Amino acid sequence: MIIRLLSKTGSFAEKKDVAEEIRIKEIIPALSLGEVVILDFEGITGTTQSFVHSLISDIIRQLGGEVFDRIEFKNCVPAIQKIIVIVTDYMQESTL
Repeated sequence: MIIRLLSKTGSFAEKKDVAEEIRIKEIIPALSLGEVVILDFEGITGTTQSFVHSLISDIIRQLGGEVFDRIEFKNCVPAIQKIIVIVTDYMQESTL
């Protein structure tokens, strides 16, 4: 499943409630069906750490690091890549 974030967030992804809705209504159901989820950041120029945290932290907490075999991040500018790495590293360390 490809989730194109731009139409949900605009060019700057910052609203935690939007991230939560995407997580609950799209990511978790797809993962529970065994699908690979592609989070497509095409057209998004920036995001906040809290948006990314809200988007994926509960999933990492529940499923652990193996969830990264089924979640992909695509079309991320370097600033977004950096935030994703910060959040994913933190969550993996905190679940040990």
